[in-house]
Amino acid sequence: MIILGIESSCDETAAAVLADGRTLLANVVNSQIDVHAKYGGVVPELASRHHLVNIYPVVEEALERAGTRLEDIDGIAVTQGPGLIGSLLVGFSFAKALSHARGIPYVGVDHLSGHMLSVFLSEAPPPFPYIALVASGGHSSIFLVNAPDDCRLLGRSRDDAAGEAFDKVAKLLGLPYPGGPHISRAAAAGDPSAISFPRSWLEKDSLDFSFSGVKTAVANHVHRCRGKGLEPDIAAICASFQEAVVEVLCEKTMLAAKRHGVDNVVAAGGVAANPRLRELLAARCHDLGRSFFPVPPAFCTDNAAMIALAGFFLFPTRKTLRLDTDVFSRSRFTQ
Repeated sequence: MIILGIESSCDETAAAVLADGRTLLANVVNSQIDVHAKYGGVVPELASRHHLVNIYPVVEEALERAGTRLEDIDGIAVTQGPGLIGSLLVGFSFAKALSHARGIPYVGVDHLSGHMLSVFLSEAPPPFPYIALVASGGHSSIFLVNAPDDCRLLGRSRDDAAGEAFDKVAKLLGLPYPGGPHISRAAAAGDPSAISFPRSWLEKDSLDFSFSGVKTAVANHVHRCRGKGLEPDIAAICASFQEAVVEVLCEKTMLAAKRHGVDNVVAAGGVAANPRLRELLAARCHDLGRSFFPVPPAFCTDNAAMIALAGFFLFPTRKTLRLDTDVFSRSRFTQ
């Protein structure tokens, strides 16, 4: 079975071709980082307009790289939500039109489902069940994944997602967008214990996240430094801030694994590409006798390969040719 995957939930226009749920024939991502960098974040209207320009050539390039034609495609998997509504509509409308014109069934995929299952794009995926930490710019959540269509929310961010906090702190420090990679690079030269930024653990044994407090603590520290006529130590701030965020992400993920008696731990989403988070999760899993399965960095950020994969799992029960389905802004997994 050959699946064409389409992703346009935020600022990447992506298409992929996946055969039999395992062989990735093509994975094309057109990034809009240069478009949004000068604004320090994604501008929804600009994102939608660029998706309109890019969607056809990106899909065409994916098919060409895969050496396939539309006649070879058995199904289309497309991100239905959550995300920016304008951006989602471009990819979803394109997929529905293609489905109607060519008679190819399609399935709408929850973006978070794509992230949770993206570990199956690795060479050695875990068995079910597993605990999945999904950390990105829009989401910081922990799931118990029992099967491709059986995912239970255990904890989520109550305010800023981890990736959002990275972006806001980077902007505060004058670092480029997206902030995560730049903070990680700066942190490599800093002492993570230099500044005692707070860790928000919330209620006892809570698996929810809150990163607005540490973001505010960084802002206050920077303002105090500048108020004294001192230049903030960027490396120390980045290392200390990063440590505060990844420590909370890691410990709550491990708590979830312990509470539910699950031995396999997965890290997915854009923030899961952070080297320090991967290092800390690997060490904690080793110490506690659990197995760590990091998603390959190429599939951590938004991509259509994970959408095609999720679609492959969902296709037998959810395929459709209907034109009256619509996108959604909030994931059913987090409601």
